[in-house]
Amino acid sequence: MSKSVKAVGLLSGGLDSTIAAAMLMRQGIEVQGLTFYTGFCVVEHNRRSKTRKRKKPVRNEALQAGAKLDLPVEMIDISGPDYLKVLTDPKYGYGSAVNPCIDCRIFMFRRARQYMDEIGAQFMFTGEVLGQRPMSQRRQPMNVIDRDAELDGLLLRPLSAKKLPPTVPEEKGWVDREQLGDIQGRSRQQQMELAEEYGIEDYPSPAGGCCFLTDKNFGRRILDFFEHEGKENLTMDDVMLLKIGRHFRVKPDVKVVMGREEGENKFLERYTPGRWRLETKDVTGPTTLVEGHPTDDDLRRIAGMTVRYAGSKADPGATVACRYEDSERTLEPSPVEESVVEEWRI
Repeated sequence: MSKSVKAVGLLSGGLDSTIAAAMLMRQGIEVQGLTFYTGFCVVEHNRRSKTRKRKKPVRNEALQAGAKLDLPVEMIDISGPDYLKVLTDPKYGYGSAVNPCIDCRIFMFRRARQYMDEIGAQFMFTGEVLGQRPMSQRRQPMNVIDRDAELDGLLLRPLSAKKLPPTVPEEKGWVDREQLGDIQGRSRQQQMELAEEYGIEDYPSPAGGCCFLTDKNFGRRILDFFEHEGKENLTMDDVMLLKIGRHFRVKPDVKVVMGREEGENKFLERYTPGRWRLETKDVTGPTTLVEGHPTDDDLRRIAGMTVRYAGSKADPGATVACRYEDSERTLEPSPVEESVVEEWRI
């Protein structure tokens, strides 16, 4: 194959996309990696917000995969109003949680096609496997995605190529179809065998996922926001808060966000303006933010919940500092019963 052929590979850093890139590089294709920052990647969120308790740092998996394969990777930030519309009003609906996978793919593939044209590449490829994901990786939705993203046959799925109709790169001889894969289904056995053959080691869990939107707990938080704040008011700042800590709906107009560990507490500090901030005195406890219009009784009960989550060193008489802008008061609440906490939990 001619080394003048260049392809853009959507690289997540997972096993499938890494193998797809290696498979094409073996054919002499010049690969330019591309990854998107959506604001909903679990690993990227943990890398930015969690306390570093492990010796091994949390790295961006796409960039790490690019380094292992010795290929350049471009990261494009697509988080923002246009992408949020994919979440709030998906044409093809949600999956099992609030995951608009088909609309998300269409959005990403359109942007990737634009990038492909910008850098003068001939085609695009992904690590998708036919039948692996129930919403977006079946034959019918794949066809819908290709059509709506206006890819014109320029998207190759190397791992399942022999199970799919030939694409432009195959028809034009840019890639050898016989050297592509025929993988189908949810088993990762063939991918792991290829990883061993290609010398790809230390890859993320093959069956792992990296999107908050597929998590049903996060989905409940999003739907709670839609109900009480309105879809049209969702911003990326709201999304960041929805990903952090424990969430409770005390009343229709009062919501609580509580940090679970030091990293989350520090992260929440930057969202204090315009919100009540509660913290235990003398004992280590969570940072608690209160949104809306809490009454004095609401604040006392939320202070009691803050004490409850302060841990074993917090006695029933622990004090809680309540701050709002320049004002501060101190409360000595009783810990809230677990049954009440569960009733409020989102």
